[in-house]
Amino acid sequence: MDRDEEDRTIYTVVINHEEQYSIWPDYKAIPAGWRAVGKTGPKAECLTYIKEVWTDMRPLSLRRQMAEAQTAAS
Repeated sequence: MDRDEEDRTIYTVVINHEEQYSIWPDYKAIPAGWRAVGKTGPKAECLTYIKEVWTDMRPLSLRRQMAEAQTAAS
């Protein structure tokens, strides 16, 4: 896409089983392993939403493993 062209695509915010976020064009089927979180809109709006809600970038499995290790060490 040319830089001068405005991206008019509407995106859907999606999340996977590891609680990692992404955006997906609203007109395409959401890929297997991902689900919509209920937020749609222009790219910038969706990315702002993700920035606000995705405060811990570690995958869920790693967070669980670290919590278990901490509990075992206590």
